[in-house]
Amino acid sequence: MKKTILSLSLVTLFGSSAMANPIEKDTKEVKTSESTVTWKGYKVGGSHTGTISLESGALEFDGEKLVGGEFVVNMSSISATDLEGEYKDKLDGHLKSDDFFGTVDHPTAKLVFTKVKSTGKNSYEVQGDLTIKGTTEPITFDLSVYGDKATASLKVDRTKYDVKYGSGIIGTAKDKLIYDEFDLVVDLQM
Repeated sequence: MKKTILSLSLVTLFGSSAMANPIEKDTKEVKTSESTVTWKGYKVGGSHTGTISLESGALEFDGEKLVGGEFVVNMSSISATDLEGEYKDKLDGHLKSDDFFGTVDHPTAKLVFTKVKSTGKNSYEVQGDLTIKGTTEPITFDLSVYGDKATASLKVDRTKYDVKYGSGIIGTAKDKLIYDEFDLVVDLQM
């Protein structure tokens, strides 16, 4: 009887501690120098495109299934690629100013996955918290993973992050009107 009670106690003690430990996730660090983040912003008179650099990033997997991720973007690296010379310098400076991303006070932006749902082979719907200029808002986007590569496209409403310059404000000249949403296309190498 004492052996049975002792055995049950050991099973309970070690069994419950084993159950308390979550499944270990496999974290794949992103090669920031080989990954790209491309942006495209729209205005009534056309659009601008550019790049922004990842500072750090990782995707988490349970086996081959994506279960999480976290990324930090260097906002000071924002740069237009469709302009040259003086016009490029002016746009880059304006995007870094407080009218837009205020990179002196907010040098990074962050994305943390909060929920990942498989939508097919290698495809996922990701919900996350995106922080820009100190403001965090939920965002949902699609992400695909193929071996050591991943791609995602996001549509971001800048006004949710207090980036309202030229945003249809009454009195804004029509040719200066900037649409609220901009696109991000992300190509990750792990």
